[in-house]
Amino acid sequence: MATDRRRSKPATTISASTAAPIDLALQGGGSHGAFTWGVLDRLLQDESLPIAAISGTSAGALNAAVLACGWAEGGRTGARAALAAFWRDVAGQPACFGPPAAPPGLAAGGPAPGVIDIGLFNLNQSPLYAWFNGFLRLFSPQQFNPLGLDPLRRIVERHVQHDALLASPLRVFVTATQVRTGQPRVFDNMVGDGGKADLGIPALLASACLPQLFRPVVIDGEPYWDGGYSGNPALWPLIYRSPALDLLLVRINPLSRPSVPDTAEEIADRVNEITFNAGLLGELRAIAFVQKLVGEGRLDPGHYKKLRLHMVADDDGLAPLGASSKLNTNLAFLQALHALGLAAADRWLAEHRADVGLRSSLDIRKTFLAHDT
Repeated sequence: MATDRRRSKPATTISASTAAPIDLALQGGGSHGAFTWGVLDRLLQDESLPIAAISGTSAGALNAAVLACGWAEGGRTGARAALAAFWRDVAGQPACFGPPAAPPGLAAGGPAPGVIDIGLFNLNQSPLYAWFNGFLRLFSPQQFNPLGLDPLRRIVERHVQHDALLASPLRVFVTATQVRTGQPRVFDNMVGDGGKADLGIPALLASACLPQLFRPVVIDGEPYWDGGYSGNPALWPLIYRSPALDLLLVRINPLSRPSVPDTAEEIADRVNEITFNAGLLGELRAIAFVQKLVGEGRLDPGHYKKLRLHMVADDDGLAPLGASSKLNTNLAFLQALHALGLAAADRWLAEHRADVGLRSSLDIRKTFLAHDT
């Protein structure tokens, strides 16, 4: 059944001084992070919704860091402006997530976001994309990019100020994957057990480092790849290091696909989607298990955080997009994704804003674990 994408009327206003704080968990997914930009843009307009902490991976980590810096310098308005400036800059660097290829027949400016057929932004039919995909199967980043050039670094350096990131009232957690062990490392913008905050531009680049495109990012002598392999995003930092009991997941990666992949490219894309969802599903399964035991009285609720879980997603809106579109930074595409995210967050606020502080609006088992016994 088609989803009504007209903007709903705003949720009932709640006093910010009495509202329960919420944590945000932001998935990664290349340029699809512009959907999350739209979600954040709408959430930041709700003055009654306090944000305590953000956990992000890859594009989700970039959104989190830019938001936190903007907030430090100008509150909610500053955060919205910072995110808009960041994604406009991304659109000006077509190779920051992958090959500089636009869909055939689509002009750089593109039509207005409201009339775009979003499926046109898949790159599968682009000859340059096909050539680049074949090239990546033959050569590693160490071979075709020995100098380690990374256009994303320049963008991040322009929009993430280290002092502002550390001074932000929002706690930010960013996940990257240790290459040697395969384990996640979570970087934090506040002083932790090690006596210092370890979140900076290298950690953000590590969290977004796809091994097929970029050389590993070395931090403290340890090489790192994209955090999506080990936590997309990591939820446990929010559980253990934030006082908030409400957690909102912004999901951009599809849980299921209607068709079975039958080409080498489709198979590789689906394997990547499954891999990048695996860490999140594992954490959600553990949370659901603990909730079940607490509900049955088999665990002391005083010793376990009783989370209230929520989710913003738009599987129908993003369904026409394949994995290739995650490399597309066409401005019209990013604007279309922003519009989808804005509308999805607006619907969530209208339907579930009143649940925050009282109850979960997300059923983990029904949504993620339907086939568990």
